[in-house]
Amino acid sequence: MEKVREKVNLRVFYPFILFLIFGLEGCGSEASEKTYRPESVTTNSQMKLFGEEEAILTAPPLVPPPVGNRPAKKLYMEMEIIEKEAEMADGVTYMYWTFGGSVPGSFIRTRVGDLVEFKIKNHPDNKLPHNIDLHAVTGQGGGAEASFVAPGQEKTFSFKVINPGLYVYHCATAPVGMHVANGMYGLILVEPAGGLPPVDKEFYVMQGDFYTEGKYGQTGLQPFSMQKAIDENPDYVVFNGSVNGLSGDNAITAKVGESIRIFFGNGGPNLASSFHVIGEIFDKVYVEGGSQTNTNVQTTLVPAGGSAILEFVADVPSNLVLVDHSIFRAFNKGALGILAVSGEENPAVFAGEIMEGIYQPEGSVIQTMPQSEMELTAPKDLSQEEQIAAGKKLYMQACFACHQTDGQGVPNAFPPLADADYLNADPERAIDVLLNGLSGEITVNGKNYNSIMPAQQLTNEEVANVLTYVYHSWGNIGTVISPEMVKSRRK
Repeated sequence: MEKVREKVNLRVFYPFILFLIFGLEGCGSEASEKTYRPESVTTNSQMKLFGEEEAILTAPPLVPPPVGNRPAKKLYMEMEIIEKEAEMADGVTYMYWTFGGSVPGSFIRTRVGDLVEFKIKNHPDNKLPHNIDLHAVTGQGGGAEASFVAPGQEKTFSFKVINPGLYVYHCATAPVGMHVANGMYGLILVEPAGGLPPVDKEFYVMQGDFYTEGKYGQTGLQPFSMQKAIDENPDYVVFNGSVNGLSGDNAITAKVGESIRIFFGNGGPNLASSFHVIGEIFDKVYVEGGSQTNTNVQTTLVPAGGSAILEFVADVPSNLVLVDHSIFRAFNKGALGILAVSGEENPAVFAGEIMEGIYQPEGSVIQTMPQSEMELTAPKDLSQEEQIAAGKKLYMQACFACHQTDGQGVPNAFPPLADADYLNADPERAIDVLLNGLSGEITVNGKNYNSIMPAQQLTNEEVANVLTYVYHSWGNIGTVISPEMVKSRRK
């Protein structure tokens, strides 16, 4: 009887089992017919081309002209890979590997549907093979496999840009991290049909972290440190390839009322960037360089190998300070730039100081800076030229973060040293400030500053050297400060 019941039960369940097998298979077929296929595949990849042209590539901070309303075209572009020694910081050089001779590499501007014929050339004097991986490219390695090229050789490959957005490109030759860490990265923009909305000024900025055998500021040609890179412990975090990549003579400029767009990328290879502009709010941020936008943003997080498009209007005249708001990177590793905005004041937006007073609930104690980990030393009995050179090195290691490489200071925070009446009026007072610190309000070149200058733990020779450098820079009076003068002012 049990065997009979088993056969009966199986007969009952056979139809159900068959339904599960064949019914679900049918559902799967129907589902596969409805598989989502994005517009980039169904439309943009098949977009018709109208004409052809040579693409314009630009070195940072410049950007090629907008694509505007033009149709999709065939674009021809060439990029040369160059390995070259260049300045990382004052007195510090580095062997950069570059796309187009700059760090970051040349800016590439396209529109969705363009067909790109890309020629990549590896200069004969280079030592290593390289290639290019463009995040905007849908294909093997983003084009890396098709573009692998030895020194003295060139390759041409082709791709269609089918996804609008701002994308990073970089070298993907092993060891990939080393090639990226040596500066091999850049941005490629794919504008949507009809282009981006017009603005008055556009700039190209990329952050990168660099790893050197020597400490920050150690002079001479600095080799790459693989161990520091693996440990993710950079000596330099910079914009556009160097400590001065966006400051001093390399500062970018705009006028009050101009609309500004920054194409910002992070080459890495390791660190994310907390990108911020001191003194402005981003009116619009294209999040991660894509189509989604956010408004009224103070700081935007950009991962290594990522990007963002930032838009705002320069509302008042000021030196807007571009920083990675992981703030020690800005003031101690170089991630700092200047957007100098000129024009008429706008009291409705910023009225400046309207009242002054003294508030000292904890007394007027001057802070003392600890001895620098860099253990800066200065030789004695230097000539004036040697003293200026030694003082410049010390300034770039200990002073530039607050007073800037060009001595202009930080508006409303730290006073300028350039052509500074407060400084030039009394050299002995300047010595006292370095030795003993300074707090409270001072007036420099007609503007009031109220902050704290910590006492510096420097030798007599170091104080003399750095002040001599400052007095011989930026239009100051050329006074020579001797170690004996410093010694006489010590209390």
